[in-house]
Amino acid sequence: MASPFRNATVLLTQYAEYHRDRRNIATHFIGVPMIVFGVGVLLARPGFEFAGLALTPAWLAFALTAMWYVTRGQLALGVAVSAGVGALMLLAHQVAGGSVTLWLSWGLGFFAVGWVIQFVGHYYEGRKPAFADDIVGLLVGPMFVVLEMLAPLGLFKSLMVEIESQVGPTLIRDLAHPAT
Repeated sequence: MASPFRNATVLLTQYAEYHRDRRNIATHFIGVPMIVFGVGVLLARPGFEFAGLALTPAWLAFALTAMWYVTRGQLALGVAVSAGVGALMLLAHQVAGGSVTLWLSWGLGFFAVGWVIQFVGHYYEGRKPAFADDIVGLLVGPMFVVLEMLAPLGLFKSLMVEIESQVGPTLIRDLAHPAT
């Protein structure tokens, strides 16, 4: 199994190999945040206090993933991804405080619908999701989405050039022909 501590360029290049169809990338803009939000809702309970701080499993998971993102060798991207995930965790905690039924409905609903959207995208791609070959892809997904959102603004140009030099440009795959 490959190390989860590879640098961002390697991780994103490997992830991008599974994500060249622009329709698939577009579904990730919706599906990945829904999944992250759903996981955040589900992990927003139970709450506990530690050293005067109100904590939940969601905040502990966030702290670990944020540390992982900012240590992949692309600090600005790591901070941007962490900020996005942190915002989703804040929103998740807002809906997790209701009844058990509402908590589970929000969490499981967003999680399941997010995955359905992901699999629709991979139909267009003609390939399985990246995490099927490398479980670390579950962490790379949010980083990929943030990169794809910020790159059109002119950010991370050299990173995008490096990735595309290895995996090629995005495209619209002809569904009548098998993926290569």
